[in-house]
Amino acid sequence: MTVEHFDVLIVGAGLSGIGAGYHLQQNCPGKTYAILEGRETIGGTWDLFRYPGIRSDSDMYTLGYSFKPWTEAKAIADGPSILNYVRETARENGIDRHIRFQHMVKNASWSSEDATWTVEAERGPEKEKVRYTCNFLFMCSGYYDYEKGYTPDFPGRDRFKGDILHPQKWPEGYDYSGKRVIVIGSGATAVTLVPEMAADAAHVTMLQRTPTYVVSRPAEDGIANWLRRNLPAKLAYGITRWKNVLLGMLFFNMSRRKPERVKRMILRGVREQLGPDFDVKTHFTPPYNPWDQRLCLVPNGDLFDSIKEGRASVVTDHIDTFTEKGILLKSGKELEADVIVTATGLNLKVLGGIDLTVDGRHVDFSQTMSYKGMMYSDVPNFASAFGYTNASWTLKCDLTCEYVCRLINHMDETGTRQATPRLKDGSVEEEPWLDFTSGYVQRSLDKFPKQGSKKPWKLYQNYALDIMALKFGKVDDGAMEFARPSKAHPPAQREPERLAS
Repeated sequence: MTVEHFDVLIVGAGLSGIGAGYHLQQNCPGKTYAILEGRETIGGTWDLFRYPGIRSDSDMYTLGYSFKPWTEAKAIADGPSILNYVRETARENGIDRHIRFQHMVKNASWSSEDATWTVEAERGPEKEKVRYTCNFLFMCSGYYDYEKGYTPDFPGRDRFKGDILHPQKWPEGYDYSGKRVIVIGSGATAVTLVPEMAADAAHVTMLQRTPTYVVSRPAEDGIANWLRRNLPAKLAYGITRWKNVLLGMLFFNMSRRKPERVKRMILRGVREQLGPDFDVKTHFTPPYNPWDQRLCLVPNGDLFDSIKEGRASVVTDHIDTFTEKGILLKSGKELEADVIVTATGLNLKVLGGIDLTVDGRHVDFSQTMSYKGMMYSDVPNFASAFGYTNASWTLKCDLTCEYVCRLINHMDETGTRQATPRLKDGSVEEEPWLDFTSGYVQRSLDKFPKQGSKKPWKLYQNYALDIMALKFGKVDDGAMEFARPSKAHPPAQREPERLAS
């Protein structure tokens, strides 16, 4: 078996992986790299999800890359536009030439003696085993299982005579026009599906066990559009990006400091949208504080419009059982439907499910501590891209990519080959990886790394603090241990410009 060697291997060709390729090219131009992508195309989430109305729930001035201005009018963009943006970035910068499609990474083993990762993947439908080596392994594989979404074990599911769909596996060309639809869920996917499907369905019912905070926001950012008309694109984009970052931070911090005030403000907005006769307390007032879970964004109040017009409705109740005709609720009411959509969430997956060993020792990520939100205690030359829970994903991923490049360049400058976060401070206490009450997080939290009670092990979820730590903070900070291997890396083939196979 021929083993190709790269300085850096990136796993995943979605939003994060393409960003990682760009930053490597810009900041570490002498390094060879390849991107291993398990699927057959670029785009990750934005290619996988194809349900009606798929869109971002973050504005594109912060979800977009720091280096590539978002130039379309809509700030809250649809999935196809975002996918085009990611693919355009890859094409414009030649990143697409570095991608190996249909390479599903299964395991990786680190040798301290060689300062090298050996990465094994299955290639193509035949699952042919292939092997690569690299000096740095960068996981950009997202945080959820691409194979299947989360669906509770609903009683009586087999009795229902209609179609049951999960948004993660939406059938191509599925026709729901004129049908009665129940969407189970109240998160970002549900509030996207309901108004979109209501345009053609006979009626859509959003069935929720617990309400979510829903905020209406203009689909277009008027200030951003004005700036783009009057300033150079990069300057306009930069100003808008910081405007939205600061407004987002202000709103989040206010939610933490004065939750009741923010709660009243959100609910006042819902009442203004739906009118005084709508039961906002039952259907749009969660039992938790704002930002204990992620807020749902609806562009131009489209969800509220579909409710006001009678094309959609909200039912807040518990499911007793599925029936032949629909769903029987605990209250005794039966909802009839032709189609049931289970917008019930994701299955989280730790670092793409990769099996990792370091010098023959299996790595249990639940027993590691996250360093700066991107590396892991006692795991050398290994990082992962993971975005914010309270802001756009790409804000943190951009900073992560820049830091990885700083780390690689520091090792080159100091003649070291191995960088390992070491927890030496006995006063650091373990804390859960995420302080988030959402079901999809709580179901899998025990499998994920921990965070620490103070830096550099603390996950602040704060863009401004992360800029200081990741862009300007010391690389050699006392917690990062640098070492030289006892051997040079083994001879290997290098094919940095090989086209994706």
